[in-house]
Amino acid sequence: MRRRIWVLVFAAAIFMAGFSGAVCAQGNGLVASDYQKLRSVGQAEISPDGKLIAYTIVRYDRPGRPWGQIWVMDVASKKSVRIGAENEGSGGAVWSPDGRWIAYMGAAEGKQGLAMVRADGTGATFLAPVMDTNAPLPSTGASVTWSPDGKQIAFISATPGPETKDASGDPMVITRYMYKPDAGEGNSHFNDNRRLHIFVVDVATKRVRQLTDGTAYEHSIDWSPNGDEIVYLSDPSPNADQFFNYDIFAIKVSDGTVRRITATENAEYSPKWSPDGKMIAYSATKRGLTDRETTMEDTHVWVVNADGTNRHEVGTMDNRQGTPQWSADGSAVYFTAQERGSVRLYRQALTEFAPEVVVHDRGSVGSFSMAKNGNVACAFTTPADMAELYLPFTVVDTNGKAMIYSHNGKSSIQLTDLNTDLLKGKPIADVESFTFTSNDNKYQVEAFLVKPLGMTATSKHPLIVNIHGGPHGQNGPAFNFKDQVYAAHGWAVLHVNYRGSTGYGQAFADAVFGDQDGNEGQDVLYGVSAALRRYLWLDRERMGIEGVSYGGQLTDWLITQTRMFRAAIPIAGISNLISYNYMTYYNQYEQMEFGQLPHQGDFMNLMWERSALKHVAAVATPVMLMHGENDADVPIAEAEQYYVALKDVGVDTIFVRYPREGHGIRESGHTVDSILRCIAWYEKYFARVTGENPSAAVP
Repeated sequence: MRRRIWVLVFAAAIFMAGFSGAVCAQGNGLVASDYQKLRSVGQAEISPDGKLIAYTIVRYDRPGRPWGQIWVMDVASKKSVRIGAENEGSGGAVWSPDGRWIAYMGAAEGKQGLAMVRADGTGATFLAPVMDTNAPLPSTGASVTWSPDGKQIAFISATPGPETKDASGDPMVITRYMYKPDAGEGNSHFNDNRRLHIFVVDVATKRVRQLTDGTAYEHSIDWSPNGDEIVYLSDPSPNADQFFNYDIFAIKVSDGTVRRITATENAEYSPKWSPDGKMIAYSATKRGLTDRETTMEDTHVWVVNADGTNRHEVGTMDNRQGTPQWSADGSAVYFTAQERGSVRLYRQALTEFAPEVVVHDRGSVGSFSMAKNGNVACAFTTPADMAELYLPFTVVDTNGKAMIYSHNGKSSIQLTDLNTDLLKGKPIADVESFTFTSNDNKYQVEAFLVKPLGMTATSKHPLIVNIHGGPHGQNGPAFNFKDQVYAAHGWAVLHVNYRGSTGYGQAFADAVFGDQDGNEGQDVLYGVSAALRRYLWLDRERMGIEGVSYGGQLTDWLITQTRMFRAAIPIAGISNLISYNYMTYYNQYEQMEFGQLPHQGDFMNLMWERSALKHVAAVATPVMLMHGENDADVPIAEAEQYYVALKDVGVDTIFVRYPREGHGIRESGHTVDSILRCIAWYEKYFARVTGENPSAAVP
């Protein structure tokens, strides 16, 4: 198998050399190779006094996965200094309570692990080694937290579990239900069986002590304001491998005494102490079954008293909400919310009924943090650029309350401009939204159309339908590099937020329940029809379809239902719901999405009926399958089955397997390669309509 992988890599190099000249942009728009020149802001961590911001610049200029570096900006001057050497990676910045030091993960004193450094980049000190795990642990929160006096740092690290010896032997003996890893990297095909635990290091002496142990995973930590306890998440139940259910606990730092704060059938995430230590804010679901990988139910913001009483949801917003952060005075919580393709930042006062929007611009708020003076720092992706560092407009009144306002129609000021040289003079395609009525007349479904560059009054342009994953996710107006490359190539891109998508309320997300590869697929097709009727410059004879994960699944499925697409590119998609259920690491997915286990009732027959593989004989669309060799979310066998079946049917099909990749394609070199291959695949079959002569190297 290893020999085959490297043969594929060598063939890819020859293939790319052959067709790269044929893949050109309209005018001077973005091209695939620009991807490795991009920069984006990841984490944004503002200092306690609001004067400095530690932020991560994510880079894509290495062949492997994107990597980050911490920089620190002086807000007044907008000048930044880098933490560490030029080519060193770092991340996870956390300010000390007095704002003098930053704890981080990276290099210091020639070692890798937990370290700390002054805000000006001097005094880098190594504190402790840190070990991770590849176990599937979704939505973990903070892994580093300072004691209130700044003398200690708690952090999360992994230790070997009891299965390690048997599971690493020859033969390998598997005893765990959850024996597969997260959608990992490298060549890891099995759970490493390490358990995450809480450790504390004394800053002065560097002495490390372990606070928790056992076979459970403890993570998502926050140190209490009085210094006595650390709050964290865990699931200590005996069947935690099979059923996913985080609860909130607190451990006494002095003697390791543990007390339980919540005991629910739903999942809690990312607990945060209030400034006075009397309450804990967190995000959570309500339902009795929450999936390990993706949840049908939206997470909402909750608060609970420190003693576990008066647990209640905050606000009434009917949309998926992110991790909460407390205001400095503890009177409100801030959180993100997905809304109609955008991700906005909200402030919810505990005594108010409705939340107040902080960042309302088109795009997506990512990481954000709060300062004691009311300032907020965030990463924000606009329609025209990757994520940059922003400072939302807030002022603090005489009572210490943060007030929010807009300036010139904008809700925040941009502090970084990382891609100015790359994007200078390059046109960025517009993104326009429209709605249409679903096939069953139940919903108004929203779609986003990325318009091609180089349009004229008489030009006709191909359409690529790109289906988002999840299914509980969303597309929107935020900058999408691949879309922009397609647009520069003269192609439009259509994203349909089909039923099941988030950002449109819980009822809309629930509408896919028991109906995978059903009406949500019809939403996509109806969106295509609506676009063709409204945008007459679209060429209905040159349409392609693609998607990643659930988008790959729907691509597999829809080409069994229609022949309107000239070419298809399913990426990391499910073709057989039955085989997938028993190979994936997150076994509750189908149970949550359909309401029962596959072996119960007649469900197995329904799963087979809704599997693209069963209907493969109906496929006539040329297919290029893409998949990561180490995908544990959607194992590569899903593509292997479909590939052989398509070949048996006689469909033009190729199979691109990416070594080292997990779920989806993340390595920068692979990302560029995949974009070039997608363009070449579509060109080959679009050319059969127009009579053009595509590159001879196109397969």
